[in-house]
Amino acid sequence: MTNEPIALNAALASFDARWSPRIVTRVNDYDVRIAKAQGDHVWHVHDDTDEFFLVLDGEFHIALREPSGERTVVLQAGSVFTVPRGTEHKPSAPSGASVLLLEPTGTSTVGDRHDEVPDHVDATTGHELGS
Repeated sequence: MTNEPIALNAALASFDARWSPRIVTRVNDYDVRIAKAQGDHVWHVHDDTDEFFLVLDGEFHIALREPSGERTVVLQAGSVFTVPRGTEHKPSAPSGASVLLLEPTGTSTVGDRHDEVPDHVDATTGHELGS
């Protein structure tokens, strides 16, 4: 980690992988991650932590399975949404998107419980920027 300003556009341009977040900095015990998204992620749940999303570019969808039923939240660039802990969700970006995520360090991209992970989804706790 560097203690210098980080240009998010340049950081996003430094990698091509979809659904494979890069850690741009840390705040206390949290990772600030950026990711490129296209297509579907996987249904998953984080039992012990909320998951914060800020859409930087494109349109990002988050399908949710809540006690009242299923719904999909559609986020445009500049929108934020927090998936509450324990909520099963499936992110997707039909036309592609870039997002910033805030999660406790060590949080898996596929949560604590998940469907089978497809090849295009990186099951990781994040990669250092530049790796």
